[in-house]
Amino acid sequence: MNLSLKRMLGLAMIAGGLSAGAAQAQTTLQFYFPVAVGGPITKIVDGMVADFEKAHPAIKVKSIYAGSYSDTLTKVLTAIKGGDVPQVSVILSTDMYTLIDEDAIVPIESLLKTDDDKKWLAGFYPGFMENSRTGGKTWGVPFQRSTIVMYWNKDAFKEAGLDPEKPPQTWAELVSMGQKLTKRDDKGNVTQWGIQIPSSGFPYWLFQALTTQNDVRLMNEAGTKTNYDDPKVVEALQFWVDLSRKLKIHPPGIVDWGTTPKDFFERKVAIMWTTTGNLTNVRANAKFPFGVAMMPANKRRGSPTGGGNFYVFKKSTPEQQAASLVFMKWMTSPEQAAKWGIATGYVAVSPAAFETEAMKAYVKDFPPAAVARDQLQYAWAELSTHENQRVTKALNDGLQAALTGAKTPAAAMKDAQAEAERILKPYR
Repeated sequence: MNLSLKRMLGLAMIAGGLSAGAAQAQTTLQFYFPVAVGGPITKIVDGMVADFEKAHPAIKVKSIYAGSYSDTLTKVLTAIKGGDVPQVSVILSTDMYTLIDEDAIVPIESLLKTDDDKKWLAGFYPGFMENSRTGGKTWGVPFQRSTIVMYWNKDAFKEAGLDPEKPPQTWAELVSMGQKLTKRDDKGNVTQWGIQIPSSGFPYWLFQALTTQNDVRLMNEAGTKTNYDDPKVVEALQFWVDLSRKLKIHPPGIVDWGTTPKDFFERKVAIMWTTTGNLTNVRANAKFPFGVAMMPANKRRGSPTGGGNFYVFKKSTPEQQAASLVFMKWMTSPEQAAKWGIATGYVAVSPAAFETEAMKAYVKDFPPAAVARDQLQYAWAELSTHENQRVTKALNDGLQAALTGAKTPAAAMKDAQAEAERILKPYR
């Protein structure tokens, strides 16, 4: 058998998920995965990888848990430059432009060989593909994806004389209910806030819920321009600031992302906004009846999508790229996507996943699991541009300056836009 024929046979075996039967035929993938959300995520991933390897003996997957999304991106890019090339990773969908600019990844279409491959790529929710495609090519595959949802404490609603089955549907209702839900002791100290929106960690993401609801996009589709100083953006930030500084139904200053669910469990807040990725965490730890709802509307309903995509790296061998496709297809298959969604609270990334018996039974038993999916029809792409981390930092700095009172919302967004313009001008 000549060398080229051997190689073709090896690729065919990988693509089919077959065992080559010999050690030298096994393909090894380094798989970088971000651990940024509470819970036994690594155990879940380890279990899925072990099941994959049993089904595909010709492929060995070495999982590398790389910390936060930001840490994972940094470690992946450092590894590439150092020659220790990863083959596949889950990284923020919004880092797509950065990975393209670094010439680090391959378009997914370049890996597809069969009609089944093409059908698989066409099977994801369109809302998740907005942060996965640019320039007519697909660069990322949805996996650990989310939207922001609203959680509320039904007991707190009852105590405030509110219908525990009716969360706020509009900004006006959020304010009126938040006023009734905010509790103070005899000295005027707040013992329970009406509403809490975290502003550390991912402030731009939570803020984008407000801007989406105010019917304004933060960036253009090409990722070369931002709209931070748009009057509708300033109006959305003014509303967030007013919740704490004027209406006093929201904690002042910077609210921590990581402790917001804990504050909810401890009844320090009656309504919180956070990722649907916290759904399983809330279900396990809330010692009171709670509800999950779509975000309240102002000019429209809406939330940004969020979370991580699979990416395949250019400096992989053809065999590794073929194995990466097999791995991604398996991990995002309806059965595995359903398993992942049930275990974590992230949105199963395809309609087919919600048609599995496991997911249908789960949603029937726990209807909140379908809220983030149903909200996808109102969702917009998460903030993503070239030089994404720097452009996002400009916005985060502006948001925190406004929330702490260091700048007015208008001044904060004017300064953020000026910095974003400086960074993005070369890309236009």
